[in-house]
Amino acid sequence: MHTSLTHTMPKHWYVYILRCQDGSFYTGVTTDLVRRLAEHNHGSRGARYTRARRPVQLCYQEHAIDRSQAQQREHALRKLSATAKRQLVQNAGT
Repeated sequence: MHTSLTHTMPKHWYVYILRCQDGSFYTGVTTDLVRRLAEHNHGSRGARYTRARRPVQLCYQEHAIDRSQAQQREHALRKLSATAKRQLVQNAGT
């Protein structure tokens, strides 16, 4: 019997914040940051919000242990004001 390693290896989840061309922020979750950023910038699979505000730039990321934790953190980050998100991004870069 052949088993695929992709089914047995745990996925790594990330919560991310993008800075859009207009200076606004977009928050999301993914298991593949490189692919997701490309989708936001070039593909039709990017969020409707970011498609209208390209190009976008990854400015913040956090690791999450599972999808549930990632989505809970995404929800908390989305509730932050733009000022608080700017401070979070700035503090992460230092």
